Amino acid sequence: MDLSPDLLLHAYRSGIFPMAEHRDDPEVFWVDPRRRGVLPLDGFRVSRSLAKRLRRDDYQVTLNRDFLGVLEGCADRTETWINPTIRDLYFDLHSLGHAHSLEVWQDGALVGGVYGVVIGRCFCGESMFSRRRDASKIALAWLVDLLRRTGFTLFDTQFLTAHLASLGGVEITRADYRRRLAEALEGDSDILSEPLAASGQDVVQRSTQTS
Repeated sequence: MDLSPDLLLHAYRSGIFPMAEHRDDPEVFWVDPRRRGVLPLDGFRVSRSLAKRLRRDDYQVTLNRDFLGVLEGCADRTETWINPTIRDLYFDLHSLGHAHSLEVWQDGALVGGVYGVVIGRCFCGESMFSRRRDASKIALAWLVDLLRRTGFTLFDTQFLTAHLASLGGVEITRADYRRRLAEALEGDSDILSEPLAASGQDVVQRSTQTS
């Protein structure tokens, strides 16, 4: 399959996305789930333990500081759908300003993160990783806070995992997703238009106010 950034963006606007069977499989196929995972931006669930973790001042969060590091962190697992073709394609999207990463650091090391693609007012979350406890939850909490403040209306997670469900993720039908996507494509949001939260305490406070 001859993939390009433009083709990939067109696919996202149509509600489909690419995957590979595993890291070493050169083939890429399109996916259009019958049931779609989404993370409601006004329903992100911050448990008492996560709120306590977010308030601790022992980590740092950045945006787009190490996109490739996040991409490789997401691919660094026994089973992954991120093959070299997908890796290179999303790095190209990032270089063009269409894909973004949020990183979590501890003691100068990248310990977690999430990346995805922006189309209109939709953030299409691709993958996330965690090398220390709760790092991916911290990343999602800070990302949801930023998406809310920059005018996004849809956070597409593609599939619903138990991890995402514990944070408020839900499944919707393909038809419902297409409807929400069409509404999100009617406008534009700029993830860079607002700074990241000043602290984890701010993330917790705003989450409590909106959930």
